[in-house]
Amino acid sequence: MHVVFISHEYPLWSPGGVGSFLQTFGRALVQRGHRVSIVGAGKSTSEEILEDEGVQLYRLPKKKGFVPAVVHNGIQLNKKLKQLHKAHPIDIIESAELGLALLSHAHPAKKVIRLHGGHHFFAEAEKRGINWRKGLLEKRSFKKADAFIAVSKYVKDHTGTFLSYHSKPIEIIPHPLDTTMEKPEVTVKEDHILFAGTVCEKKGVRQLIEAFKLVRQKYPQKMLNIFGRDWFFPNGASYIEMLKSTYDASYFENVVFHGSIPRTELNIRYAEAVFCVFPSHMETQGLVTLEAMLLQKPVLFSQYGPGPETITHLENGLLCDVYRPKDIAEKMLWCIENPEAAKTLGVKAEATVRAKYDKNSILEKNLAFYSSLLT
Repeated sequence: MHVVFISHEYPLWSPGGVGSFLQTFGRALVQRGHRVSIVGAGKSTSEEILEDEGVQLYRLPKKKGFVPAVVHNGIQLNKKLKQLHKAHPIDIIESAELGLALLSHAHPAKKVIRLHGGHHFFAEAEKRGINWRKGLLEKRSFKKADAFIAVSKYVKDHTGTFLSYHSKPIEIIPHPLDTTMEKPEVTVKEDHILFAGTVCEKKGVRQLIEAFKLVRQKYPQKMLNIFGRDWFFPNGASYIEMLKSTYDASYFENVVFHGSIPRTELNIRYAEAVFCVFPSHMETQGLVTLEAMLLQKPVLFSQYGPGPETITHLENGLLCDVYRPKDIAEKMLWCIENPEAAKTLGVKAEATVRAKYDKNSILEKNLAFYSSLLT
C-alpha cells in the first residue's frame, strides 16, 4: 500500500503534535512493508527531498512572483501527487481537516481526513470568529473526503457540530505511541513539576502560573519547568512577555521557561519530574499527556474535552477544572502530599497507554480501515 500524507509538519522540518504522529505512524507503516510519502509546502524556492527511516519527505517549492500562495500550493501539490502516483500508484491520500481543499477531484486514490483539530474546531474553542476563507476551504475539503478518522470521540462529536461528514465512513482511532522506547535512567527530582506544550492561552499556561503561585505558598521549594516554544500574537508580541507584564515577579519565582527541546531530551525531563501538569483548555487528544503517562508520571489533565477518554480520575491520573487555578493547585497539592498514591497512578498510567495506545495495535486499526475503503 502506498499512503501519502499531506502535511508541512514533521520533526525534521518543524515541531508539532501532528508531525510527531506522522513520524511514529509513518515509520510503523514502513516497518510493515508499506510505502509512505509526506508532501508539504516548503520554505525554499526549490523542492527539498529527505528520508527518515524509510519515510519519504517532499517539501514543495515556495511561491515566486505574484501568484497567490493558495493557488501556487495547489498547483505544486497536484503536480507532485501526479508524479508520485505515476512512479508508485497511490492508494490512500490523507490530510488534516483543511488539507484536501486544493486536491484535484480527478485523483483516483481514496481520500481520508484525520481529525487533528481544524479551523472550525479551534476557532470555537478560542472564542474567535471563523475566517471565511479558511472556513470555506475546510468545508470544501470535507466534501472531497471519502472517509474520516477521528483521534478521539470528542473531536469527532465537536467537529460534527460545525461540519458535515456527508454520511461517509468515520472511525475513532487515537494517536499511537512507540511503547518500545527505553525509559531514561534518571533520578526523580522530587521538587520538579513539568509542563510541556506551546506556551499559549489555550494550553492553560496562565491558569497554571496562577495555580503554581498557590502551591508555593505552602511549598516554596517547588519548581515549575515549562518546556515548549513561545506563542506570538499577530502583532509579534510574545505570550511569555505578556504574562510577565501582567503578573508581578513573585508569580515567576521558581518558574523556568526552557523553550522547545528535542524529543529525546524531553523524555529525560519527563522522567526527572515528580509529576506533570497539562491544563489545556482544548485538545483533540493530548499527546504530551500520553508521553508522560508512558513514563509512569502522575499526570494532571483536563476534565473537559478528551480528558475523560484518556484518564479515569484517581485511577490512572487526575482530572481538573482547567479554568480554575484553585482546582489545579488542589490537584497539584494532592500529588505532593500523597506521593505513594501518586506513584501508583503513574504505574497504572503506563499500563493504560500500553493497552490502548501501542503503535502496533493502532497500526492494525488504521490498516483495517484503509483496506475497507479499497475493497
